[in-house]
Amino acid sequence: MANSVSLTRIVEKMNLKNVTPDVDLSQIRVTVPDINRAALQLTGYFEHFTSERVQIVGYVEYTYLQGLPREQKLPVYEQFVSYKSPCIIYTTRTVPDEDLLEVATRYGVPVLTTDKETSAFMAEIIRWLNVELAPCISIHGVLVDVYGEGVLMMGESGIGKSEAALELIRRGHRLISDDVVEIRKVSDASLVGSAPDITRHFIELRGIGIIDVKTLYGVEAVKNTQTIDIVVKLEEWNRDKEYDRLGLEEEYTEFLGNRVVCHSIPIRPGRNLAVIVEAAAVNHRQKKMGYNAAQELYNRVQQNLTRKREQ
Repeated sequence: MANSVSLTRIVEKMNLKNVTPDVDLSQIRVTVPDINRAALQLTGYFEHFTSERVQIVGYVEYTYLQGLPREQKLPVYEQFVSYKSPCIIYTTRTVPDEDLLEVATRYGVPVLTTDKETSAFMAEIIRWLNVELAPCISIHGVLVDVYGEGVLMMGESGIGKSEAALELIRRGHRLISDDVVEIRKVSDASLVGSAPDITRHFIELRGIGIIDVKTLYGVEAVKNTQTIDIVVKLEEWNRDKEYDRLGLEEEYTEFLGNRVVCHSIPIRPGRNLAVIVEAAAVNHRQKKMGYNAAQELYNRVQQNLTRKREQ
């Protein structure tokens, strides 16, 4: 199911313990990355209750409940659980009481526990859910990690993307995905690329077939996910087209509303694509660190012209 993650997977990933064994987790899915710390709800205030979120009960809420008489807690438990949230998670080694477990089992709402402290656990699960539930698209391309920069190579089939990726791997860089790249928008500033499970770590080379990069070159040659920092569009050389030779102005392409720096690279026989992609990645990294070679050249030219006018 798109834009949802199974509760079973969350339990495995977050190392949670299920204290309601009679509740079936396999059919429950989480659809929103946000969580709700059930504080006001446990006092009986349910206005604007975001029940579709994962519910967190921390140490403060636990000690509050411990101080309530049973006849006051039971109606709160009944109303709280009746909204049928995906799950209720107790943190900081706290243990839910038998009354809550009975109500939760009756409504089919799983109660889980973790030894992690509330703040650390909330940060971890929100970060993980934001990635898992991020808007996602699939595009045709090759994604490689070059000197820590995520380079997405795009272009028509047969233009040489996979061959360039293989050469980059031989030069010590890492493959994320060949042919199909899944792009997730994890924030307004970040796009993360990954490979579909079925094609992960494989490259298709025309004339040879499918090769397993992880098996041939080792685990250091592959990576599961990578932020997309730069797009390189490979295209056939066109004599009539003007190509950027200075790079003073950045060009961009857009995925899921996020803009990414884009370079169009013309392909001609004899051009070493791997070296060009490496240079593009290093140059982009240098720009992020505050140095722009094109701007430096422009400044030198301007200074030279100024000196000549003054002579």
